[in-house]
Amino acid sequence: MDPSLIVIVVVVAALAFDFTNGFHDTANAMATSIATGALKPRIAVAISAVLNLVGAFLSIEVAKTISGGIVDDTKVTPAIVFAGLVGAIVWNLLTWLLGLPSSSSHALFGGLIGATWVGVGADAVHFSTIVSKILIPAVASPIVAGIVAVAGTFLVYRITASARQDTVSKSFKTAQALSASLVSLAHGTSDGQKTMGVITLTLIASGSLAAGSTPPLWVIIVSGVAIAAGTYLGGWRIIQTMGKKITEIETPQGFAAETSAAVTILASSHLGFALSTTHVCSGGIIGSGVGRKLDEVRWGVAGRMVLAWLFTLPAAAIVGAVASEAASTGSVGTILVGVVGVAIAVAVYLLSRRNPVTASNVNDTAPAAPAAAAA
Repeated sequence: MDPSLIVIVVVVAALAFDFTNGFHDTANAMATSIATGALKPRIAVAISAVLNLVGAFLSIEVAKTISGGIVDDTKVTPAIVFAGLVGAIVWNLLTWLLGLPSSSSHALFGGLIGATWVGVGADAVHFSTIVSKILIPAVASPIVAGIVAVAGTFLVYRITASARQDTVSKSFKTAQALSASLVSLAHGTSDGQKTMGVITLTLIASGSLAAGSTPPLWVIIVSGVAIAAGTYLGGWRIIQTMGKKITEIETPQGFAAETSAAVTILASSHLGFALSTTHVCSGGIIGSGVGRKLDEVRWGVAGRMVLAWLFTLPAAAIVGAVASEAASTGSVGTILVGVVGVAIAVAVYLLSRRNPVTASNVNDTAPAAPAAAAA
């Protein structure tokens, strides 16, 4: 395949991943605000989309971690990056279909690691960076966000205990709209940069940019627009899980959960940690449930989420490795990978239409019902 053509294919695939990242992760910022009625669903995703776009311009530290930290940018090829993206997209779509708030970030990391390992060998994978910048933050970030949310929720309820509940609810709806917006901005500074890093890695691998280069302006713009567009589409299935099935959310809880998540994400983005915003926001929601009342958390749903988190990186790595093996055979193999990826995407979409979850019915599911928790 012509070198310039494969670069175009990879850029398109990267933007497709960015789009799936947007609708997969809309719930991170807006699920609790929609659940409490602080924001209407369509208004919530519109605000989130705009702020995701703005956030993409605020930092490039995470993008640099992706483009030159996880794998050796002098050894990978555009075909390997393409294979890794297919692994990430397939996992994103499958978990979206199941309504599981798994990590788009870890799907991307896993796909790239698996594809690179099979394509050019384990020595091209920077395992020390993976441990320090990905795995340790993956474990620590939801715990930190959860602890902050526990403390914040406990304090909020103690402070407002003697106040009229309707006044408290109304006041915190406004506060929650602001905190949700901050999460969206933080999401743009974190997840918005990951596709920038992938496209930059592809341009370096093709020789279009020198090793160690930062994302060009056009890469920042198209990546920001893609994740914003996906966010506006709305990942209603995952919004339903995070907003209604983990715990019953009240406005003070939502405010505490969102504020803890936003602070954690912004701090990590500044340091270049490529953490999962899904892990952080889920940790904040669980923490808010614990802070209000321990038995308010549906631990079965939380356990399924954690299980999905554990499988995400290796599952995407396996798909990326298989795709890389096929793509390494040449143009025919690369085309085959693309065709199979599109076929899976179409199949997932058709399956999703059999049981659609839309903005109008996102909060209709009764969270206490066992069948809903297992959906």
